[in-house]
Amino acid sequence: MSRAIHVLNPNSSTEVTARIDAALAPFRRFGVPIHCHTLPEGPPGIEDQAQADEVVAPLLRQAAALEGDAAAFVIACFGDPGLHALRARTSVPVLGIQECAVLTAMTRGHRFGILAILPASIPRHLRSLGAMGVLPRVAGDRALNLGVAELGDRQRTLARMAEVGETLRDRDGAEVLILGCAGMASYRADLEQAIGLPVIEPCQAAVGMALARIALEEKDET
Repeated sequence: MSRAIHVLNPNSSTEVTARIDAALAPFRRFGVPIHCHTLPEGPPGIEDQAQADEVVAPLLRQAAALEGDAAAFVIACFGDPGLHALRARTSVPVLGIQECAVLTAMTRGHRFGILAILPASIPRHLRSLGAMGVLPRVAGDRALNLGVAELGDRQRTLARMAEVGETLRDRDGAEVLILGCAGMASYRADLEQAIGLPVIEPCQAAVGMALARIALEEKDET
């Protein structure tokens, strides 16, 4: 059996994991198994720095249990909790969805905007963006004021995403948008059509990069 990409959702919401799994369907045509996992010990949603810090230890334990058949790990939470710790613990590629989404966005436009879930999420994003050295490329980071659990209301969420997306486009000058939570995974195409800008879904960005890494490593081994 081929080694798999293990996508780790660090919250306990199986609904969020199902949205992530559905968003990754186009990548399964390449033949690498992609398995999405929920973290039972995690909170229902990761909405601030404290919750992000609390999931690191159980996330590392979950990854250790899966490492035997792992071709890569994807940490499916915007803010990338445990990214550097997991990279220190394993020899396989580890990709964080925020880092990958930002790198992808910068290939689609000069300035990008982020749709956060709540105001409490934004400082966490900005710290990571500062560490990446990309703050000059950030047009804005604006909150939907919807928690992770509320993202399941499709009509309400899309309406709010369109409203915030228009502000990022028209007021802030964003040329590309990033969905700032894995719980938004099912909304990329609809928002892109509504706003008329490229929209980056972070789990897709990370898995795309993981597949490229795997392909290159397999070539090097032949």
